[in-house]
Amino acid sequence: MNPLRGIALKVASVCVFVAMASLVKATSDIVPPGQAVFFRSFFAVPVIVAWLAMRHELHVGLKTSDPMAHIWRGIVGTSAMGLMFTGLGLLPLPEVTAIGYAAPILVVVFAAMFLGEQVRAFRLSMVALGMAGVLVVLSPRLQVDPATVGTDETLGAVVVLLAAVCAALAQVFVRKMVQTESTAAIVFYFSLTASALSLLTLPWGWTWPPLWALGALVVAGLLGGVGQILLTSSYRFADASLIAPFEYASMLLAIGVGYFVFSEVPTATMLTGAAMVVTAGVLIIWRERQLGLERARQRKAGPGPH
Repeated sequence: MNPLRGIALKVASVCVFVAMASLVKATSDIVPPGQAVFFRSFFAVPVIVAWLAMRHELHVGLKTSDPMAHIWRGIVGTSAMGLMFTGLGLLPLPEVTAIGYAAPILVVVFAAMFLGEQVRAFRLSMVALGMAGVLVVLSPRLQVDPATVGTDETLGAVVVLLAAVCAALAQVFVRKMVQTESTAAIVFYFSLTASALSLLTLPWGWTWPPLWALGALVVAGLLGGVGQILLTSSYRFADASLIAPFEYASMLLAIGVGYFVFSEVPTATMLTGAAMVVTAGVLIIWRERQLGLERARQRKAGPGPH
């Protein structure tokens, strides 16, 4: 265990994913979301394969005992990616990031519904706080007054929220899959499945983008692979409960990139809602860490072998 290294890798993965999202957003007026999903997924594959080969884990990454689980996870995860990329073309980057924070909050709900995980009063109250924050972020986009909101923004808000729902469901799939599948296999087959599924959107207007956009999409795919590797590696050096809160550094990065690159000024309403969601997420993680420490103390205090 090396907590500082784990934190550094997590923060690095956050930076890489924000850069990837920024490149996808920069090309959103030219390239349809399905095509962006293809580039993001297809060009991540060689990065992941090279990483597995360097770690001598290529045979592990290609081995699976439940192919259908990868397909179902791929469908849900690809849907989340496509919806998120659609939202990036319709809403400011910080707003998409803030609404996307609903995903880990929803994982708590879906894990109770589908995996039978116990959810106590504290976590339920934090879920309520987080979802209230999401509604605060969404509120300006869901007003019916045409003077205050445009159709594209309303559609974007709904699409990104649906992306968060799909992302949460994908995480529930992964929680179940890790019981029989290696992390390497989950990462590899998701990129492969997403690449194949994105090809189904070909009839809906794929374009031949200009050279700069083509380069941006290829780099986005490579960054996606690198980000996944950094994220996976971070959990080798520190507990998930320690490094998970650093995910919220993406809000600061998104605000910076949105302001300096896309001239997007965050509103007070968006910042207030985002703060509520981040608070709920951090407190859930903190509570899980406390419960984990308590369980560890109970095991140590238990009767030894006779």
